[in-house]
Amino acid sequence: MKYTGKWIFHSVGAMSENGELTYMTAEEYLNSPMMYIDETDEEAVADEMKERKQMTGSCIEVCEDGNLYMLMPLPEGVTQAEVDEAVAAGHIEVRNGMLCGNSMPWEERDGKLWIDTGIEGEVFGEKADTWACAIDEEGFFAFMNMRYIKED
Repeated sequence: MKYTGKWIFHSVGAMSENGELTYMTAEEYLNSPMMYIDETDEEAVADEMKERKQMTGSCIEVCEDGNLYMLMPLPEGVTQAEVDEAVAAGHIEVRNGMLCGNSMPWEERDGKLWIDTGIEGEVFGEKADTWACAIDEEGFFAFMNMRYIKED
């Protein structure tokens, strides 16, 4: 499989009522209950929806140069002038019309896509490897609790 290119949002993982991890499409996630939000608080609901739309609108760009970029839609209601000003001030980076997070190195190992998450830690007192295989057993690019599918 060729890993370079754009990977678009497919689904987000959430715990079901019986404690199992299930994946929801963007539509399902946007319409699902907000368990940690007071749904009578209009401002909290609006903030949560804004976050959910950002998440479901995200994508990943895997580039030939060995860098991978996490991309998020620009916030609703932000003008191009505001974006240009924030870019010029060095507050944000925009790539292909989307907010761009820090790049992550990637490489192919034994036919599988590996990314350097930069997440450090220990497992049983041993330093954990920051590299992780990004493709799950179903062929999705899995990052955190989200899955992405390769765009044709």
